[in-house]
Amino acid sequence: MIKFPPFLKPSDLTGIVPPASRISNKFIEQAKALIQSWGLEVLLSTNWDKNHYGFAGTDDERRQALQDLLDNEEVRCIFCARGGYGTSRIIDQLDLSKFSLSPKWIIGFSDITVLLNKLIIHQYGGIHGPMPINFHEDNSEKSIQILKNFLFSGTYPEISCSKNHHNREGYVSGEIVGGNLTMLTNSIGTSTQLNTNEKILFIEDIDERMYRIDRMLVHLKRAGMFDKLKGLIVGHFTKITENEDFGNSLEDLILSHTSNFNFPVCFGAPIGHVMPNYPVIVGHEISLLVDKDTAKINLKKYPGD
Repeated sequence: MIKFPPFLKPSDLTGIVPPASRISNKFIEQAKALIQSWGLEVLLSTNWDKNHYGFAGTDDERRQALQDLLDNEEVRCIFCARGGYGTSRIIDQLDLSKFSLSPKWIIGFSDITVLLNKLIIHQYGGIHGPMPINFHEDNSEKSIQILKNFLFSGTYPEISCSKNHHNREGYVSGEIVGGNLTMLTNSIGTSTQLNTNEKILFIEDIDERMYRIDRMLVHLKRAGMFDKLKGLIVGHFTKITENEDFGNSLEDLILSHTSNFNFPVCFGAPIGHVMPNYPVIVGHEISLLVDKDTAKINLKKYPGD
């Protein structure tokens, strides 16, 4: 059973850390002000203003900064400031032994997928959701409000996906796992490879050419990650760049690679690199109802919620 941290209450200490690429100070200040407006105290990581060839510090600096927050029993929540690249360079050196004594919510997406995967493998849930670098974006208010409401009370609305006639119908329930397609693929064969058996998988990505998306889907299929999957949720695939006609739409490509399986597939989920980017409570049980044109995602409640 996946374990989840306690919900937040006013005056709880919240950390902000960039474990990958560096982030502009203005985004940190905006995030700090927003989080404080929720009644929380903010602790900035030791590397928040560092820059090492585009990273937020050296590997050791970023690892130690994140480790310090993971180990701090007073910290109840950690916002990863942004993704970019670099979390996989430090992931195997992170120790969750003290984290397990005082679990906390960890929030992020994109490159942070590898950290959320590590949590799941150790039987802890996390949140794939907006980060400080996204807080200022247009149309971000609803995504951030859903995140805040869940963190403080566990409330979560029914999520409706955009209409899409490519949907493959069905109804399933199960734990939701996944994240950025590139990071999921890069984790295959490593200590952070996800076990997708009897799970509902969600995927999203940005700035990829269609043939690379095809190659990653082939990789997931060859690695057996579709074999016992319960369902597939497709979020935003933003800024697909293609210089030549690949011959398939994204929807056709995904359906072709899952044609030998019976699980439902829904497109248009509000998850990924553009707003709305609704938080996904990774490791939580959900229900997924996919009709011909629409799909609905509902968070189920565990007895301890």
